[in-house]
Amino acid sequence: MIKPRILHVGKFYLPSPGGIETHVHNLAVRQARSASVNVVVANRFAHNEVSEIEGVRVTRLARVGTIASMPICPALRGAIRHSPADIVHIHLPNPGSACAFLLSGHSGKLIITHHADTLGRKFLRLLSDPFVERLMAMASCIIVTSKRYLLSSAELKPYREKCRVIPLGIDFEHQRPEVEDIFEFRRQHEERRILAIGRLVPYKGFDVLIRAMKDIDGHLDLIGEGREAENLAALIEQEGVSHKATMHGWVDDLGPWLDRASIFVMPSVTRAEAFGLVQLEAMAAGLPVVNTDIESGVPEVSVNGETGLTVPPGDVSALSNAISLLLDRRDLRESFGVAAMARVHSAFSADRMADRTMALYQHVLAA
Repeated sequence: MIKPRILHVGKFYLPSPGGIETHVHNLAVRQARSASVNVVVANRFAHNEVSEIEGVRVTRLARVGTIASMPICPALRGAIRHSPADIVHIHLPNPGSACAFLLSGHSGKLIITHHADTLGRKFLRLLSDPFVERLMAMASCIIVTSKRYLLSSAELKPYREKCRVIPLGIDFEHQRPEVEDIFEFRRQHEERRILAIGRLVPYKGFDVLIRAMKDIDGHLDLIGEGREAENLAALIEQEGVSHKATMHGWVDDLGPWLDRASIFVMPSVTRAEAFGLVQLEAMAAGLPVVNTDIESGVPEVSVNGETGLTVPPGDVSALSNAISLLLDRRDLRESFGVAAMARVHSAFSADRMADRTMALYQHVLAA
């Protein structure tokens, strides 16, 4: 049997951090077991680099600049044009890749994963939206990571008939200690620690979480980097919570932080938070999650009253009450934590995600 040839087009690839980067890696390495897989992304530098990583050929194209988080790679059109791929899988939002594919004239089947709508940047969208809309119209299929996001997306509304929901998944191949070991460790080191992880940008709602800390008997560990770092540090001082809120920047190994935490909080305030992949990491570590009821996959991943608590976005009081309840109730934390681990393993494994995606490819190629 001839191996299908797959080309993934994204912004960046591991070790560059990010949810989409992690997703493309998890998908590509699994597909490489039964297919020929190439990944084309931007380099961090102004030169090309080609390498093979876990059976995946990764081409990092010279980047000459960045516009509104979109890397500019003049060689992208040619890289797509000369690819022998049967399937070209483009990960959006990334208007540059949409333009490059359309100009490449590639004849392979087109699959899109719509990770999130393009929000804001009205002037630039006047230029980029026509390319993205044409790309969506050409696609054989559009993958969406949650039903809730699909139904709430204006961008996807014209293409719902060709959309398929395939949730993101995480890697369990390097799973950490068993559930009872994790819970016993936390019982012995009862520290009422709240963990939040993510890029320090406005839609993450970390300012809401910092304000909520005024009424919480616990300590917040905030891990991440981004343009809001200085503003959030100033807010911690302004709110008088510097004794119980610490910013740690980015860390390479989240394991010790997940093990030490009592609960995980994702206080996102807009649907720019399309899925919240880091929720899966926290749930796999047996942590209950406090998230927000935004129109995206976030409250579909961790379910209110089952694996954690969901509160209205931007509601400082509701967030404070939910966190305090879980900090005060070890029985509830552990009950939610057990359910969280079970839910991740049953519904959100990277293997399941890759199998469903490959089945979709086969259907498209057969059609």
